[in-house]
Amino acid sequence: MQYGASSFIWASPFSNRTLDIMDRAGAMGFDLIEICIEEPEMIDVSAIGARAASVKIGVTVCGAFGPNRDLSSPDEAIRRAALVYLERCIDFAADLGSPFVSGPMYAGVGAAQLLDPPARAQQWRRAVASVSEAADSASKRGVKLAVEPLNRFETDLVNTVDQGLQLIADVGAPNVGLLLDTFHMNIEEKDIPAAIRRASGHIVEFHACANDRGAPGDDHLPWPQIAGALKEARYDGPIVIEAFTPEIREIAKAVSIWRPLAASQDDLARNGLRHLRRVFSQ
Repeated sequence: MQYGASSFIWASPFSNRTLDIMDRAGAMGFDLIEICIEEPEMIDVSAIGARAASVKIGVTVCGAFGPNRDLSSPDEAIRRAALVYLERCIDFAADLGSPFVSGPMYAGVGAAQLLDPPARAQQWRRAVASVSEAADSASKRGVKLAVEPLNRFETDLVNTVDQGLQLIADVGAPNVGLLLDTFHMNIEEKDIPAAIRRASGHIVEFHACANDRGAPGDDHLPWPQIAGALKEARYDGPIVIEAFTPEIREIAKAVSIWRPLAASQDDLARNGLRHLRRVFSQ
């Protein structure tokens, strides 16, 4: 099992100015750093790769999908721009040795449309077609896509594991699977361990997040049962802590963090990692 830390714990956006967080994560004992590609022009593959090698830490890549990066948009120009962005993320992943690009790539985060069934079906078909096109590009570079269901307050299209499974079934590409995130699952799933078991064979990445987006373990989630379900699902990929720093106002507002969730972001990461190593070793 490899344990990762999201760059969002400490910084936004990730760039050459924030490479020091890779040193910090490595010193804490993380195996991986997950970098979010918010601003592609700020990503320096050579500098990131060299720093990762010096720290001896792996790199994974996730995408940031706002309204202008919406693969299900009725506006063809927006869909095309989203595909160009996702293909850049795929290139970054291939160049950095990340086996996948993860995120809610099917639509723009924040969309909240109460569509009638025909309009929703059209949106779904657009998402499937766009993700299929991206999957073909990713396959040529040996990269997987990990589709992330989000809670109802962040997307109106894919909220649950079952919806995620339907999406990847409709895409029908062998390099497309799921990113499961316990923060979102805590809101949307009736039974988190059962939902994990239903996703067996399709989980590409797993985000271990507290119910309040603080340190996993400092919350009410059933972590021993979650760890057991992942083992039953034969999952052996990365376990990544995704949390967000309230010190950067833009990201704090975007994810509705109005107060500190730990004494410090270092404490959040360190305590979360300690908890995950303990619960997954049992």
